[in-house]
Amino acid sequence: MSTIHPDPEATGAQTPHLDFAGTTPYEDYVQADVLTHLQHPRSDDPGEMVFLVTTQVMELWFTVIVHEWETAAHALREDRLNVARDALKRSVRELEALNASWTPLAQLTPAQFNSYRSALGEGSGFQSAMYRRMEFLLGDKSASMLVPHRGAPRVHAELEKALAEPGLYDETLALLARRGFGIPRAVLGRDLTRKYEPSPEVEAVWAEIYADPEHHDELVRLGEALTDVGELVWRWRNDHLVATRRAMGSKTGTGGSAGVAWLEKRATKNVFPELWTARSHV
Repeated sequence: MSTIHPDPEATGAQTPHLDFAGTTPYEDYVQADVLTHLQHPRSDDPGEMVFLVTTQVMELWFTVIVHEWETAAHALREDRLNVARDALKRSVRELEALNASWTPLAQLTPAQFNSYRSALGEGSGFQSAMYRRMEFLLGDKSASMLVPHRGAPRVHAELEKALAEPGLYDETLALLARRGFGIPRAVLGRDLTRKYEPSPEVEAVWAEIYADPEHHDELVRLGEALTDVGELVWRWRNDHLVATRRAMGSKTGTGGSAGVAWLEKRATKNVFPELWTARSHV
């Protein structure tokens, strides 16, 4: 973590190295000059800069969260539960920061949003490739969501790979099956390119695990780490819904999306569904 130090001359401290042949080592590592020159507003409204930077910050959080969840998925595949839980715990803090990104936009009035909305053109958040990778890792798969990215071969290939790979929950259920729990073959061998659908048998497995925490402590802690993730994903979707409802009401969303109606439907869905429903049977 970088720290802003006081003036060394005022404190009598040793003068830091200030003369570099090229850019500073900080710049070489962080690429701050690149990041701070990626903003190109398309209107004269000063509020557009806030919207643009906030959206770019969200994309950076999507990127690190995808990294954490891929790390966790790989660790689960190798039965390294400590590594998986550590990655999930880090992602919880990152999700909290991501959700806080709504704060600058949360109280936009319709007039304020309309002042630069036209600058978005057909752009919409559902077109975010990195957010789509997050959704795929959560088990919310849809081959149709690759279509907007056909014109970007690298991005399309990454999404196609993510669509076909096991998500976080798939790797969790495979681990439970290796531990001897009764995960159905139909669940373990499901078409990974399709959305995960809840299973009564999986619900029963989680109820069994949670009913005996003394014997299943490691798995309960894994379940709780996933539940923390699921809760914050639900909060993200609800915060998105509220911010959109305040800014544009029930109007059609940018990019032709259904706007609030689509977000309302999304906000009712839980990821890792049996982790929530099993609690009624413990």
